[in-house]
Amino acid sequence: MKIGFLGYGEAARAFHDGLARDGLTFLAHDLKLAAGDVAMRRAMADRGAVPCRAVAGLSEADWIFSAVTADQSLLAIEPLLPHLRQGQVVFDINSVSPDRKRETSVRVEQAGARYLDMAVMAPVHPRRQATPVLLAGPDAEGLLPDLLALGFSATVAAGGPGAATAIKMVRSVFVKGLEAITVETLLAAEASGCLEAIVASISGSYPGLDWPRSAEYQFERTTAHGARRSAEMRECAATLDALGLSGGLAHAIADVQAEMGLVGKVAGGDLAAVVRAALAGRRQK
Repeated sequence: MKIGFLGYGEAARAFHDGLARDGLTFLAHDLKLAAGDVAMRRAMADRGAVPCRAVAGLSEADWIFSAVTADQSLLAIEPLLPHLRQGQVVFDINSVSPDRKRETSVRVEQAGARYLDMAVMAPVHPRRQATPVLLAGPDAEGLLPDLLALGFSATVAAGGPGAATAIKMVRSVFVKGLEAITVETLLAAEASGCLEAIVASISGSYPGLDWPRSAEYQFERTTAHGARRSAEMRECAATLDALGLSGGLAHAIADVQAEMGLVGKVAGGDLAAVVRAALAGRRQK
């Protein structure tokens, strides 16, 4: 069996690491590879993935996992469409709106392949392919046993393509929103000289938040993955707008995530040091 990855970033590498075993061959295509990115080629080589400089190379795969940034999910699949064949399965694990997944499913099925909406519901490390995922689409039930046999922690969500990602999108408004609220609150506290008092007050009022440990984690997630999370939150905004609700909050969360992504990883040791470093980084942008 051959498994292909369209996009070879964190999620694809984590899945590959967990799936590696006798009897499976892995192919990978990423725009960075085509651009001559040495680190990308090394990441593929280290894991034994056959590099496909052109997306057409993925035509040999039985399963193809599309794992690109949210804003590129449809653009990335388009050059693959002429090379898809009957019997192939495209697993769309991108964090995008239900409408985007439905549109992609139509394009993939028109090309003759099968499509599965897969929503990844937690960080891919440390559990790799055992990270909980939701599946949706006409082939979800039929593919479930094969996925479980390979160590996936998968559950079928009722409905067609878009049903799994709808759950992911709505949940992300809360999860990424909590990150943004935490970050902005503590940056404002540091800027106004009351960080210690704010941490003590919120820790006392909401002991379940497990501050300061969880607050440090929120900073780590936003600085390490802010760009990707921002793109996901734009899709959350599109999801809310399509429901007749307001995507304004999701857009604001996306702005915070993007700004923290520009800061990049900050050195710390304790929460106060992390907040000070992040604030300095934000002011420089």
